[in-house]
Amino acid sequence: LRALGWIEGQNVTVELWWADNSRERLLQLIVEIVASRPDVIVANSGLAVRPLIDAGVSAPVVFVYSADVVVGKVVESWARPGVNRTGVSFFSLDLVPKRLQLMRELLPRMNRVAIIGWPPHAGETLELEAVRTSADRLGLQHQYFGASSATELDAALDQITRWKADAMLVFGGMIASTYADRLASFAARHRIPAVSAWAPFAEKGNLMTYGPVLNESFGRLANFVDRILKGAKAAELPVELPTKFELVINMKAAKALGIDVPKSMLLRADRLIE
Repeated sequence: LRALGWIEGQNVTVELWWADNSRERLLQLIVEIVASRPDVIVANSGLAVRPLIDAGVSAPVVFVYSADVVVGKVVESWARPGVNRTGVSFFSLDLVPKRLQLMRELLPRMNRVAIIGWPPHAGETLELEAVRTSADRLGLQHQYFGASSATELDAALDQITRWKADAMLVFGGMIASTYADRLASFAARHRIPAVSAWAPFAEKGNLMTYGPVLNESFGRLANFVDRILKGAKAAELPVELPTKFELVINMKAAKALGIDVPKSMLLRADRLIE
């Protein structure tokens, strides 16, 4: 925002609201936020978007959303939202084949891939279809394990062990962001490496990620805020997809799992975690 000429305390006021990962607290905060009459609301998590919609908030909302914004009924269309909401979506089916190709390159003996997702995720069906198509093309056996809670994830991981998976592909979103530590511990214990979309997943001990550069995507929100504060309507600002992507490999995890990372991948990696 500063780069765009907005200086806090001079020509803009930024108020931070934090629900401490509690939906009940978030619902309480929404009432307070609306009462404060903001010119624009920035929702830094897809989990905050639906409560804002359900509450009928009329102020412009700029969001990040990991799912399909149309399937999730967040906007009417990508190009023309048609409602008081716009922002950046991390959802991209084009990344799925690339992620599986990288997994095969890193794990050449991989045959069975466990796909872990969060069933309520908007667009989950489309993403799963893309994974299955790509896996079939690569000759990989695959099975989907949905988990909507910690208990369901534990049950899914038990099934993955019994299915004798060689690796886990974790969809970006709720499971990857909330349970990265748990998945890393499971992967190390059972020697079933996990791959996902966003760098924090690798930073927390998992093998690899390939996906959008989160800081760059979050930074794009400032451009939406800038345009809205200057009079643009959120309904007319197209939802954007990330433009920068990164391959992150956790070398410490690879060593613990007995995986030799090919030199070709080391050269292509944007970041190696030692």
